[in-house]
Amino acid sequence: MYFCENFKSMDISTIEKTLLNLSLEERLQVLTQLFPQEKIVFSTSFGQEDQAILYAIASQSLPIQIFTLDTGRQFQESYELMDLTTRKYQITIDTFFPKTESVEKLVKEKGFNSFYSSVENRKECCFIRKMEPLSRALQGAKVWITGLRAEQSENRANMPIVEWDEQRQLFKINPLIDWTFDELNQYLVDHKIPQNPLHKKGFISIGCAPCTRAIAEGEHPRAGRWWWENSQKECGLHA
Repeated sequence: MYFCENFKSMDISTIEKTLLNLSLEERLQVLTQLFPQEKIVFSTSFGQEDQAILYAIASQSLPIQIFTLDTGRQFQESYELMDLTTRKYQITIDTFFPKTESVEKLVKEKGFNSFYSSVENRKECCFIRKMEPLSRALQGAKVWITGLRAEQSENRANMPIVEWDEQRQLFKINPLIDWTFDELNQYLVDHKIPQNPLHKKGFISIGCAPCTRAIAEGEHPRAGRWWWENSQKECGLHA
């Protein structure tokens, strides 16, 4: 059993037992009730999982702040979906960009596509464009909601619905961790939730444009991410 300094009366097992066997809407409602005075944030990359959670937040007008990370290398289709989503649900989504000086230094020293050269270079680029902006986005937050699902990758297979992030000193909640892809897809269809058109072209997991390709039938859902390297297909956000 794990406790955090700021929430000594709230432990992981208690939150997890409270959230299990609830619908997505109920899980999010309960979080706002458990932490009524705390900053709760949801990070979206506008993938299918994130679109489902975003709908559940917006349709209930829950007091959860929504943010996204713009790496500067996104697909045009992703930007179009961002605009469509904010208009459809009449919500505000905070966008965090990488620091200009860090990107300029990286490009000056290693070029625009250094991430193809090695895993270390790729992780450096991910840190500048994702990890550092994420740290700013999570400042002051006590609860971080993500769209992770256990089926997405081996690294996520055993992730629980509730985690304590010791480094960031906050609860990380994965409300879709136990959902199957079929359940997710049905939810998206039932609620007529907008999706990235790239999904229908074989892009299951969509990240930066130069780092994402469509996958073939039978390939792992994350095979299209950083396809040129052998790795866990993670950028570090959810390591």
